[in-house]
Amino acid sequence: MRTTLPDWPLVADGEVTRRFRALGITDVAVAGRYVRQLPYGRTSSRTDVTLVMTEGRGTCTTKHALLAALAEEQGIALALTLGIYEMTERNTPGVGRVLARYGFAAIPEAHCYLTHAGERIDVTREVEAAESIHAFLHEETIRVGQIGAYKIDLHRRVLADWIARTPALRGRALDDVWRIREECIAALSV
Repeated sequence: MRTTLPDWPLVADGEVTRRFRALGITDVAVAGRYVRQLPYGRTSSRTDVTLVMTEGRGTCTTKHALLAALAEEQGIALALTLGIYEMTERNTPGVGRVLARYGFAAIPEAHCYLTHAGERIDVTREVEAAESIHAFLHEETIRVGQIGAYKIDLHRRVLADWIARTPALRGRALDDVWRIREECIAALSV
């Protein structure tokens, strides 16, 4: 998985483009580096991608959705992709203590990234700190407008299926496992 974007110049106009230009950013590669250096953390709204810039933080979803919105304004074929993978301490450092507390080796997590010409591009993962994610339980292209309710609903459906297929978890309530997953995410924001 690549961690950088091509240096396409910002030639078109739009709200997201104007916000990047106001920071002196004139191409998509620099926009990707700007987004990458922002700390991990949820913004006050899951669906307003411009809050990444306003609040100075974001998740893989909001950061990549912001870049996908920029690419859309520029007419660049850069797809926002949602993949659900089995999150472990090895591929997502910082979640191990939470997983161990509940006796889990892994838990399905949604991860957003970009795709261009068949290649995955993830500007948010620290390559040196984590094992790469190679296998996904589910993967699809989504629109920026699908990062809220649609993404959560899909994630919960995949999680419910995972619980049903995991012998040690059969009968465990979806909301209980979702709460454990939320604890994992909170551990990443520390």
